[in-house]
Amino acid sequence: MTNKIAKRSLRILVAGGGVAGQALAFWLTRGGHEATVVERFPALRASGAQVDLRGQGIDAVARMGLLEEVRGQLVDEAGVAFIDSRGKPKATIMANTSGKGRQTLTSEYEIMRGDLVRILHEATKGDAEYVFGKSVDGFDQDADRVTAHFSDGTSGDFDLLIGADGQGSRIRRALLPEGFDPYWRVGIHMAYWFVPRIASDTNIRDTYMVPGGRQIMRRSHNATETQAYFVLREDSAEASAIHRAPVGEQQKFWAGRFRDAGWQTERFIEGMKDSPFFYSQEVVQVRSDSWSRGRVVLAGDAAHCASPYSGMGISGGLAGAYVLAGEINRAPDDLPAALANYERVLRPFVDEIQGEVNPRILRVGMPLTKHAISAFQNATALACFLRIPDLVARLSKEDRGGDWQLPAYADAA
Repeated sequence: MTNKIAKRSLRILVAGGGVAGQALAFWLTRGGHEATVVERFPALRASGAQVDLRGQGIDAVARMGLLEEVRGQLVDEAGVAFIDSRGKPKATIMANTSGKGRQTLTSEYEIMRGDLVRILHEATKGDAEYVFGKSVDGFDQDADRVTAHFSDGTSGDFDLLIGADGQGSRIRRALLPEGFDPYWRVGIHMAYWFVPRIASDTNIRDTYMVPGGRQIMRRSHNATETQAYFVLREDSAEASAIHRAPVGEQQKFWAGRFRDAGWQTERFIEGMKDSPFFYSQEVVQVRSDSWSRGRVVLAGDAAHCASPYSGMGISGGLAGAYVLAGEINRAPDDLPAALANYERVLRPFVDEIQGEVNPRILRVGMPLTKHAISAFQNATALACFLRIPDLVARLSKEDRGGDWQLPAYADAA
């Protein structure tokens, strides 16, 4: 680790101990600041589904000096197969492992979210303070400080509060104007959980399309566990509300929508009951004209969630944390300038990764009829036969996020 830069040390509170929150702790403590991370879960939330690193996210991890640790935890996912109801592949797109161009549907850097969280925690727990089982329920601020009000009834004064508390951010709700809706919806919903692995589960991700705008994905990340995903194209109040219901009601909803889907649906529905976790969400982007007000600023999904279909959620959070901490470290005596520069530098990148999510293309990938499913599979099979996905990936000049590059900061490796 490099020597900490000799500038004013700030007391900074980070709300949220996920990927973006811990990446912020890493860079802020390297800048000589006193970083406290509060996480509402009672312990490190080292769970969740498979995530990927691409482009600028890989660069951010490399600058942290953690790329070898990440490589040691990668999931062996060789590609993505589009299958029929018997599980037979109709088309398969392999990962681009050439080290050049663009990643395909599966990345060269696939990792379980929990493993990435543990790597970041090991790298930061000696320098940052972590407080679990506590959340920021509100805040007050003036020109000199921000006072955070915690869920246990206590309060604390800080120089800066960073909301890295995810897609449903409480900090964002308090920061933005009342009634402002930050969500850009695409009419797609998703649930995922773990089931026991069986012999037929390979290192190729299976994607099974079902009439009615439904999709089932299966991917296996270790010798004993397989991830099951149900994805639903539905624009209804019931679908949008189910994600806030108790888990039992969520599972009933998803089982009801998919019970007639065929393939291994019954296996996956049965496995819901004993899964170590179950997560249901609406696929959205978070969009707002400003990410800060006074001494409060948003980061990661709380500021600019790009949605799972961008392939850049984790990479965007890592890049954003790097830029926010870099600008704070560069100008700790002028926070208004630091936060303004954070938005100026990062906004083009966020616009790029959010703009890559095209609802029309998503709908093509979630056909409503058997005929449309066959047409999609046949077109994909022809493209794979002609090696078009492989050639496009290898010959692309940049990955997702365009030609935007991480800026250089004095405290970065």
